[in-house]
Amino acid sequence: MGSSNGLVNANAKRPVFSFGVISDVQYADIPDGRSFLGVPRYYRHSILVLQRAVRKWNEHQSLKFVINFGDIVDGFCPKDQSFKAVKKVVDEFEKFDGPTYHMIGNHCLYNLSRDKLLPQLKIPGSDGCAYYDFSPSPGYRIVVLDGYDISAIGWPEDHPNSQQALRVLQEKNPNSDKNSPEGLVGPDRRFLMFNGAVGTQQLEWLDCILQDATKLNQKVLVCCHIPLDPGSSSCAALLWNYDEVMSVIHKYNCVKICLAGHAHKGGHSVDSHGIHHRTFEAALECPPGTDAYGYIDVFDDSITLVGTDRMCSTEMIFNP
Repeated sequence: MGSSNGLVNANAKRPVFSFGVISDVQYADIPDGRSFLGVPRYYRHSILVLQRAVRKWNEHQSLKFVINFGDIVDGFCPKDQSFKAVKKVVDEFEKFDGPTYHMIGNHCLYNLSRDKLLPQLKIPGSDGCAYYDFSPSPGYRIVVLDGYDISAIGWPEDHPNSQQALRVLQEKNPNSDKNSPEGLVGPDRRFLMFNGAVGTQQLEWLDCILQDATKLNQKVLVCCHIPLDPGSSSCAALLWNYDEVMSVIHKYNCVKICLAGHAHKGGHSVDSHGIHHRTFEAALECPPGTDAYGYIDVFDDSITLVGTDRMCSTEMIFNP
C-alpha cells in the first residue's frame, strides 16, 4: 500500500537522531554596531535569539544535544566584562534539556585566553587544544575541529602555534593590517588574522579518527567554526589550510557533511567528492524580532536542516 505522495513517506521516516544548531551569537552588552563591511550587528538582541532557540529546542523534545558553532561573545565586549558575558551566554545554553557541545571561534579568543575559555565551555582537550569527537549513535561520529589551533589569537605570544601563525601571515598577507584582505585575490583572501589553521598533530588525529570511523562503518559529520569550502563561504572567511584538511577527509568515504559558522551570511555547496558544506547564518545579524537557529534531522542517507527565519532549511542527500 504505497502512498502516492512521496513526501508523506519521506516525512514519516524517523531520524536516527536530531540536534540543535546555532552560530555566532557574539553577545555583548553594548549598543548595536556594524561589521567591517557595514552590515548591522545586534549585540544585545543576539542573546534573545538564543533564548528563543533554547525554548524551541526544548519544545521539540527529541533533540539529543545542541552544537554551538562558536563566537559566543563579541570582540567588542569590554574586557573586564568578558568572563561574565561568556558565563551569561553559557548559562542560557545550560537551560537546554541536554548537553551543549561548544567550539571556539575568533571572538571567543579575543575575550578570553584558552586556559580560561575551555573550562567555561566544558571543551574536552589537553594542552589548550580544543578538538574532540563523540558518537551520538553507533552508526555516526561527530568530529569537532579546532580552527584556531595555529593562530595569532588565543595563544601566548611566544607559543609555537602563535609564532607559526605570524609567519604564515607575514608570508601570505603583505598588508600592515593583517585583518585586511586588500590586494589579495580569490581564496588567498583567507590569510587574515581572524582566521587560523589546523595544526599537524590535529591533522594526524583527524586521519586516525576517520580511519577508525571507516572500520566501524560510521558516517561522519565534521564541525568547525571556520568553513572548509570556498563554495560555502566568502573567501575571506576560509580556514587557512582548508585544502589540507579536505585532502585528509577526501581519502575516506565516511565524511558526509562539513558544518561551519564564521561567515555570517551562511552558504551551502557540494564539493568535488559529493560532500555537503553548510555554513550557518549568524544569530548576531538578526534584527530585533528575527531569528537564526535550527535543528538537524540525521537519517541514514541524508541530513535535513530545519531552519528558523533567517536560517535557511536545507536538505542534503549523501553521495551513495
